[in-house]
Amino acid sequence: MFKEPENIGTLINSCINNDRLAQEQLYRSYYKSMMNLCLRYTKDETSAMEVLNIGFYKVFKNILRYDASKASFYTWARTIIVNTCIDKITLKQKDFITHEIKEAEEVNIDAEAIQEMKAEAILQLVRSLPPATQAVFNLYIIEGYGHKEIGVLLKISEGTSKWHLSEARKKLQQSLKARHNN
Repeated sequence: MFKEPENIGTLINSCINNDRLAQEQLYRSYYKSMMNLCLRYTKDETSAMEVLNIGFYKVFKNILRYDASKASFYTWARTIIVNTCIDKITLKQKDFITHEIKEAEEVNIDAEAIQEMKAEAILQLVRSLPPATQAVFNLYIIEGYGHKEIGVLLKISEGTSKWHLSEARKKLQQSLKARHNN
């Protein structure tokens, strides 16, 4: 769990007054956590850094809208970063998804094979998924969104979301089985 800086209120007030040092300190405080989040949505560090910088630009631009009574600053900023990631993915896949696809059966990933693999290897497999499939997988498995919510966020149908999750699971299962057999 992320721990907010003790002086978060002071930092936010300084950022509202366009204090560059406060903005840099806030950025550094949240960089690692938010960068890891962006890396889950993108396939490379360059894209993740681009999304992160755009996201923080939006955070600083809209910092007056932050309401501490509704959410922690981390939660508020994280929501902006996630939405920026989704915007980037949606732009990439706009031409990719042209019609709805029937719901597919979900395939279970072999739990033992997952436990045998290192986290980095699994991350590499997830990054190898097509952008739309990767986005649905990240939102469903990692972020805990439901298919209806994913449909709204990515502007796809609930059935298409389920299909992408099924495809992600199939591809990951095939990769896991291939590694397990070698």
